[in-house]
Amino acid sequence: MALKDYFEQKKGIGVLATADGSGKVDAAVYSRPHFMEDGSMAFIMRDRLTHHNLQSNPYATFLFIENGPGYNGKRLFLKKLREENNPELIQKIKRRKYTDDNEEPKFLMFFSLEKELPLIGGGQS
Repeated sequence: MALKDYFEQKKGIGVLATADGSGKVDAAVYSRPHFMEDGSMAFIMRDRLTHHNLQSNPYATFLFIENGPGYNGKRLFLKKLREENNPELIQKIKRRKYTDDNEEPKFLMFFSLEKELPLIGGGQS
């Protein structure tokens, strides 16, 4: 199953883990990735620690735990391609529509997929 289809069909919780240039780590709850026409994946983020870390270290891991019994999900190893501050595109693709959405800057971070593994185990060789 293609990743785009997987994330359209599965519900769960996601965690995006990053580290700064010194190796200091952070993890934050994030929504499912957006799949772009060019094949990249994107996350909408505010100017907080995750965004800061990606300025000095382009690597991240997205851990997705499916709702339901057992331990099912995905681990996606990502590399930042670029970022955009494009309020029109962000408004178009965001899934949640908040009426109290403030004017805090948001960024669209684009990633390439370096490796995909199941939630548990090392996957197939």
